[in-house]
Amino acid sequence: MALWIILLLALLAGAGAFLAGLVLWKALLVFLGVFVGLNLLYVAFWYIVALTVDRSKPLEKQSAICRFGCASIAGWLSAWAGIHTTVSGEELLPTDTRFLLVSNHRSLFDPIVKEYTLRKYNLAFISKPSNMAIPVISNLAWGAGFLAIDRENDRKALKTILQAADYLKRDICSMVIYPEGTRSKTGELGPFHAGSFKIAQRARVPVVIASIQGTEKALRHIPFHPTRVKLDILEVIPAETVKTMSTQELAEHSRDRIAKNLESTEGGK
Repeated sequence: MALWIILLLALLAGAGAFLAGLVLWKALLVFLGVFVGLNLLYVAFWYIVALTVDRSKPLEKQSAICRFGCASIAGWLSAWAGIHTTVSGEELLPTDTRFLLVSNHRSLFDPIVKEYTLRKYNLAFISKPSNMAIPVISNLAWGAGFLAIDRENDRKALKTILQAADYLKRDICSMVIYPEGTRSKTGELGPFHAGSFKIAQRARVPVVIASIQGTEKALRHIPFHPTRVKLDILEVIPAETVKTMSTQELAEHSRDRIAKNLESTEGGK
């Protein structure tokens, strides 16, 4: 949305300059200047907002401006990448409770697409530590409830799981985690880490199973080709059922649902 507003304002500036008597090439320069300038102002604004985020204390309450900033930047990046997302099964998503969303992981654009497309559901992501060190974005993400998980350190990973469950219990946000633990560079679905599902069990919330495909093409398509992304909400496991299943059963069931969906839509890749 932000990029389209910027583009519209730049077009209006260029058209106004042309109607005011400037020759076409000069009006085009006005358009380009305004377009680049507004994009830089957009980035500068969120940079300044990010500087105000205090990460020295535990997150007691989600920052509304950080939440909005994450969704806005996700939409801005999606537009720059030419991503067009189709969602199916959105009607399954709980609207009266927080939830843990699990999905396959193919690209850096996976969380970007979900953050913008499902922005009204207030999602925060559990990601690797390096992603939570990106300038500007990391501060906004922290204020919105995003968490880093170090899968190489069991104690730190458990701490993140407990913190994510706490966010869910305190109604701060819903959480998203990729049980594969890392992006699949081949498109093949990797094994799921059962520990991811402890979050839902401890918080006593539903597990939402989703699959995503198409994001792995985005970087190859930039800047000349649009990318079609398909986001499918496959199933919601109620909190009562989550409680009765083991984490291994939840992991196997979730992986099986995603694998079958990918197989039916793209030949099992």
